[in-house]
Amino acid sequence: MTLRLVSAPPSFSVFTCRAAASTTLPSPAPTPTPVSSIPQSPPLTCALHCPHFQSCSGCTHEFNLHRPVILDDATDFFRKHGVSDFTFDTCKLWGWRCRAKLAVRGSSTDPLIGLYEEGTHNVVDIPQCKAHHPNINAAVELLRRGISELGVEPYIEDEGTGNLRYVQMAVTTYNTSLPAAERYKNGKVQVTLVWNSRNENSPGSDKLNALANFLWKNGGPRSRLHLIHSVWANFQTSTNNIIFGNKWRHLLGERDFWEHVGGIDVSLAPSSFGQANTRAFDALLRKLQKYVPHESAVADLYAGAGVIGLSLAATRKCRQDLDHSEPLKCCVSFEKTIERLPATVDSSITWHHADASKEPFLWLVGSDVVVIDPPRKGLDASLIDALKNISSVERKALSSSESSNSAQEEKRPWVLRAKEASVQIGSKPPPDNITQSVPQTLIYISCGWESFKEDCKSLLSSKAWHLEKAHGFNFFPGTQSIEVLAVFKRGPPKKKPGKKKKKHLQGALRY
Repeated sequence: MTLRLVSAPPSFSVFTCRAAASTTLPSPAPTPTPVSSIPQSPPLTCALHCPHFQSCSGCTHEFNLHRPVILDDATDFFRKHGVSDFTFDTCKLWGWRCRAKLAVRGSSTDPLIGLYEEGTHNVVDIPQCKAHHPNINAAVELLRRGISELGVEPYIEDEGTGNLRYVQMAVTTYNTSLPAAERYKNGKVQVTLVWNSRNENSPGSDKLNALANFLWKNGGPRSRLHLIHSVWANFQTSTNNIIFGNKWRHLLGERDFWEHVGGIDVSLAPSSFGQANTRAFDALLRKLQKYVPHESAVADLYAGAGVIGLSLAATRKCRQDLDHSEPLKCCVSFEKTIERLPATVDSSITWHHADASKEPFLWLVGSDVVVIDPPRKGLDASLIDALKNISSVERKALSSSESSNSAQEEKRPWVLRAKEASVQIGSKPPPDNITQSVPQTLIYISCGWESFKEDCKSLLSSKAWHLEKAHGFNFFPGTQSIEVLAVFKRGPPKKKPGKKKKKHLQGALRY
């Protein structure tokens, strides 16, 4: 099984909410709830009940957290395009966010730690955020104490002065010493302090170290309440809106941050992109795996640290190439994740630091399945064009294969595009007889509903693909965002067989 990355599982409970006067949490149901069966009235048990609602820009609606209004549009869209059994999965409605980037403003005596007010750069303090994992809120309060007690100056945008610009809080629920049911509530927080200086030797570094030590002393493993996993520093002096600079420093605690999703242990650096809702992401990966045949060749585009592709390698025995264009810190996380893959994984897996939007058909050739997980803006135009013209790509690949007796690298031109930064693992080398076929299955994972609709309509307009299945996931309860998993197949949809008409016997019956 080939995997190309171009770049006991945790339980998942599904909530079915019903109207009630009580505010107790609903009981988990064992299976996903179909969209059509979700109640339409605003259930009190699925309300946000957040004191910061309407003051911060995080959540956009208070009721029906289990059923965003956008679901009506999604259900109608998929029905019109041949998918009548669209489903929607939802798990935790409160405390689901395990990763948060928060601005730090105000003063040392009255720090504001939270999100910008909609349309402004005014920071709204959100100490009791209902979306945050409870330990993020606890870590924020500990940070607030440290800022006040140590006299750390929050960043002042207009003047470019102050020490602490932002903080990233990431919760790991990976702790095999605890029963699975207890791991979530005992999650530990990796704290990244974004410091307004060029490096650790700049003025103000003494306060950075003092703040890190305060967090560790009062929230580390020897404190009364072990809350902090580790403390990192990021150095940023730019006046633009980019949160992180290019320089990182590990200060205290564990260096490696692990999570368990999709059947594998995943390493994430503070700079890595990580899903905020790890439980929902795990549910999506489990669903995705069902649509990938065992031992197929998979190209994973926009792969990041390779989580999706590596979960397929472990559970479906795929050969994979993963393509990614982000910084090479993702490669470090990829290699650490590789080290923890099950011993039974014996696949050819390569990770490329490359841009899949350039000559994208080269990444498609030789794959049975292509998985795409683009940013919110959707697919690059060049990749859409290659997918729409997949038949001509296939003819070109077959023609090239028949007319060429060149070396293996020339048969696999994607290798040439990523020589400068690729990683290959697995005891199985890539097969010598690389097939020149192109994917018959396209799996599109989307976090941007509007861009997905446009990409979907464009792909279907070519008649090269048809929609076979679609599933939605409640990654961001309290917002109008959903995550979509859509499965496309090559060619027009197959007609469902109808009932055969009985043939009428004609002629005489003889006795």
